Amino acid sequence: MGWIIGGLVLVIVIALIAIYNRLVTLRQRLKNAWAQIEVQLKRRYDLIPNLVSTVKGYAAHEKETLERVTEARNAAINAKNVQEQAGAENMLTGALRQLFALAENYPDLKANTNFLQLQEELTNTESKIAFSRQFYNDTVLKYNSAIQRFPAMLVAGMFGFSQEAYFNLDDEAEARQAVKVEF
Repeated sequence: MGWIIGGLVLVIVIALIAIYNRLVTLRQRLKNAWAQIEVQLKRRYDLIPNLVSTVKGYAAHEKETLERVTEARNAAINAKNVQEQAGAENMLTGALRQLFALAENYPDLKANTNFLQLQEELTNTESKIAFSRQFYNDTVLKYNSAIQRFPAMLVAGMFGFSQEAYFNLDDEAEARQAVKVEF
């Protein structure tokens, strides 16, 4: 009888260890997915000052739009969590839309090689950010689902695994609009 109880306890301990290790792996995947978003966002943030400088040379009197882009970039860089980051990224996307719309009024700017190259790099970066966000949200789904399933929810509760937030757009209407940065 002692062997049976000992064997049962051993099976339960092994199961708890396996569940814990799976949750740790999922949490690490989640951190990795967020790090991939941060890499692409940093690339975006690095491109923006160059883009603003290029536009500034052609549209110096459009100070308000250029300041909005710079402020939105700074807010995005200083975001502290996923919700703040999503909101700041939405503001930055809107400011960049205004910047590219502004460029329509300046034919010389639209023909500038540096501007076109920066625009292309930013477009490619935006695509990478969109992919990284989707990957992150897929990873959040797997992680959140895992910590809500029985018996993993017991292990998750004991070891402080908690729900993670999705990287969502605030405005559903904005989510349906295509970002246009090409002329």
